[in-house]
Amino acid sequence: MANMTIPTSRDIYLELNGKKLAVVQGYSAKASRTSREVEAFGESEPVATVGGQTRYTLELSRLYATDEAIGDGVSFYELDDFSVVVCRPGKRIIYSHCRWSNIEELGKLGEPVAEKVTVISCKRMETDA
Repeated sequence: MANMTIPTSRDIYLELNGKKLAVVQGYSAKASRTSREVEAFGESEPVATVGGQTRYTLELSRLYATDEAIGDGVSFYELDDFSVVVCRPGKRIIYSHCRWSNIEELGKLGEPVAEKVTVISCKRMETDA
């Protein structure tokens, strides 16, 4: 059996207007698509399905605000229309037009950390690194 190397993430971060706002320790991503059935008169089952919009839900864990973001007074709660960037060997995955839907905080004294942030995105793009 050949030894298979699984590409891992080298860098995960939140970005807004070209600025890195926070680094992310881990993430999971789920894509879902709406669809509807096409029915025909006289048929007992649908004759087709039509695909709708795709939505990406990202679960980000352990977000650390960058020094620059802290200095600018950036708050995770006020972020809107940002991007989540995942850098892998040879490519970058960019989830854009993001909005947060859930934020859980669990911090220690002196740590600017959001423990878990759920993000909704409507666009995913892969580019060469």
